[in-house]
Amino acid sequence: MEYNTTRNHLIMREYGRHIQKMIEYLLSLEDPEKRQRNAQVVIELMGFLNPHLKNVEDFRHKLWDHLFLISDFKLDVASPYPIPTRETLRARPKPLRYPKRYPRFSHLGKNLEVVIDKALAEENPDKRNGFANAVAYYMKLAYNNWHKETVHDDAIQAELSQLTHGQLQFSNTPYVKSFRPNEGQGGREANGNRAFPANDNYRKNRNQKFQQRNNNGNRSNDRNNDRGGNKFKKKRY
Repeated sequence: MEYNTTRNHLIMREYGRHIQKMIEYLLSLEDPEKRQRNAQVVIELMGFLNPHLKNVEDFRHKLWDHLFLISDFKLDVASPYPIPTRETLRARPKPLRYPKRYPRFSHLGKNLEVVIDKALAEENPDKRNGFANAVAYYMKLAYNNWHKETVHDDAIQAELSQLTHGQLQFSNTPYVKSFRPNEGQGGREANGNRAFPANDNYRKNRNQKFQQRNNNGNRSNDRNNDRGGNKFKKKRY
């Protein structure tokens, strides 16, 4: 009986022990034509055992690489793809260059500075003014999101002048809705009632409906109390 302690190391577990034994058998074949035919059969079997590789681009290339990897790069067969080596397998990829950008105002981000550079390069005065208005609106919106409070236009103009060295000035007033903590989602107030505009007629009609509803409820309660009192009233002899 063969035990796991006497077996060699399983290189790729997703293919199993039998595939590795087949590849070891290929190494023992001396006839190159027979070895090539059996290698093709092993490749087909490896693709059948791992159907998820068919969705991968160039999946047969991956199967051939796995074949040489399991054989410890000792298998001498012709491959339709470049034969990998031990050095190429363990080669470390080149590090990716990460862009390092340091914005002058972190709460505004670097992309806003890119837009400002495009605005400064614009020669058309109308488009340049439009750029300035859009930048000022975004600056006010970012300030409102971070600080949860309104900011005056003079502060926005001061930051914009500092970023552009006084070359951009916005003409319109950027309207940004201020943060109101007493309002929740769906246009409702903190107490759960829907926020309506201050309308005297609406309030008057609503109060009349509430008063009428309360009066009807009081009448029904009095009627029920009278019925209950007559039912349980003791008789006098």
